[in-house]
Amino acid sequence: MAEEQKLEEQMLVPEEIYLTSGVHIGTRQKTSDMMQFIYKVRSDGLYIIDIKKTDQRIRFAAKFLAKYEPENILVVSARQYGQKPIQQFANHTGAIAIPGRFLPGTLTNPNSKVYLEPDVIVITDPLVDNQALQEAKNVGIPCVALCDTNNELRYVDLAIPTNNKGRRALALVYWLLAREFLKEKGKIKDYSEFTPKVEEFEAEI
Repeated sequence: MAEEQKLEEQMLVPEEIYLTSGVHIGTRQKTSDMMQFIYKVRSDGLYIIDIKKTDQRIRFAAKFLAKYEPENILVVSARQYGQKPIQQFANHTGAIAIPGRFLPGTLTNPNSKVYLEPDVIVITDPLVDNQALQEAKNVGIPCVALCDTNNELRYVDLAIPTNNKGRRALALVYWLLAREFLKEKGKIKDYSEFTPKVEEFEAEI
């Protein structure tokens, strides 16, 4: 019991918060790429994500992103429930957000009005944000992606295993990623200095 408590204290938030936000709820499909992040399969066929690995990967992703200047980080979400979280992530970190449709040529066509040259990209779902993923691959930009049990990791450099469809799950993951990124950057010394609440990252229903 003491060991379990110690492990929970080491997590970015208590395990209960991950669970109540539904971060662990996967889909009824799994890919061989995501097997390493699956904890178990429920009796109803839903695959359950190992939240300890989610927690670990949020830390890895924050360390990786902290190597870049915020204005050179692009965050993308075509998925509706991811649009407010990425905008809030951008607001608090200084990254660039593209909520909604990702216009073809954004990363590959210098003549496009929306052309951008980020150093790294964060996408919310490799399936839904496939245009951004393909363009990042074409121009050699590393990609961090929130990946559910049904995602493949082709062209994804760093995966964060999570429910990437749920409103509260997306809010929590982007909130944690923003907080951890700012800590890695030295913008905050401890978590008490990060004032936005996770609810501020939640999309409206």
